[in-house]
Amino acid sequence: MEPILQVSHLSLSFSQYSRGTKKQNLPVIHDLSFSIRPGQVVAVVGSSGSGKSLLAHGILGILPYNSAMEGTILYRGEPLTQKRAEALRGREIVLVPQGVAYLDPLMTVGPQVRRGRRDAAAREESRSVLARYGLGTETEELYPFELSGGMARRVLIATAAVEHPKLLIADEPTPGLDARAAGRILGHFRELAEDGAGVLLITHDLELALTIAHRVLVLYAGETIEEAEAADFSEGKLRHPYTRALWSALPQNGFNPIPGTQPYPGEILDGCQFAPRCPRCQERCRSGGPVPYVPQAGGMVRCYTPEGGDAP
Repeated sequence: MEPILQVSHLSLSFSQYSRGTKKQNLPVIHDLSFSIRPGQVVAVVGSSGSGKSLLAHGILGILPYNSAMEGTILYRGEPLTQKRAEALRGREIVLVPQGVAYLDPLMTVGPQVRRGRRDAAAREESRSVLARYGLGTETEELYPFELSGGMARRVLIATAAVEHPKLLIADEPTPGLDARAAGRILGHFRELAEDGAGVLLITHDLELALTIAHRVLVLYAGETIEEAEAADFSEGKLRHPYTRALWSALPQNGFNPIPGTQPYPGEILDGCQFAPRCPRCQERCRSGGPVPYVPQAGGMVRCYTPEGGDAP
């Protein structure tokens, strides 16, 4: 089955003034590659500053003016140009944002879900999609400030689902929700995937991501360091030291964090970005240039000494 979205060697940077009129180029994402097939949920996980949300904005074509993007993005086999992204955005490609402020505070829910349509068919579809997410017909007459946090997030999902999207991008869709409510929200994304959509879930919460994802893409300092099946986590088949550290840091796995922090944009190292924190670090990891991203045991890894495999 052809991927609905294919990202290859994507790099993203920003130009900014550092001192006076001096300009500098700030790399944020570099050499990022992955694909999503219809019916598949791919989760992108990583700590704050790893480039997750910027990836979503790059796909949607809503980056700021001072950005520069390299690499290729294919949607349904064809280049996703800026013009094509604008035509498909909000229709075939939809975003569920992390902030409920995306809802218009001056408009009731019904017209927002219907996108302004007033015909009987649109009203029936609006009520049907709201009911799918546990929201009664009375919700249509409510303003966003009258909704609870969980209701507002379900409304955002409804506005996306009513378009029958081919690709749904969910950018940190569960902040501030307890685990039970967040689990219900993510369950709705899995339902959309089962209906044939490709879902890109962007989150810092690995535990929640694993409840619905088929594959997990791990970002560190703007790089893809591992791509793994969701089952690889529980089966102990992880390849990269950082991915294993993320798994070990979960409460049910002993809550064993590793010292240090990831480098900020502008502090990119010559070799492996994880080298200063890695227990398996070798000399070539620090000064051998960019580490190649290679297949390993059914996944992908950016490491010279991956678990369960030889150095590339």
